[in-house]
Amino acid sequence: MDMALIKEFQSVSSNAQKVHGPVMCGYRTFTADGRRLLQLDTYGSTDRKILDKISQSIQLDAEGARELVKIIAESFPDAVR
Repeated sequence: MDMALIKEFQSVSSNAQKVHGPVMCGYRTFTADGRRLLQLDTYGSTDRKILDKISQSIQLDAEGARELVKIIAESFPDAVR
């Protein structure tokens, strides 16, 4: 399983416009080294060999969460008040 603490978001260009298959994303919050973290875990599709196995994990601290909220608000203005 790969895990990463996101420290920076950067807009990138790409010609790829493929919609991926749906998966479940679990989340949890915890405190480590005195800072609060949000961890998002994606689970593989239902046709995977090992069901309920975490595929990827990403972590956000408060700064990363604020930046992601800003990106979401810009991308989906009707979704955020």
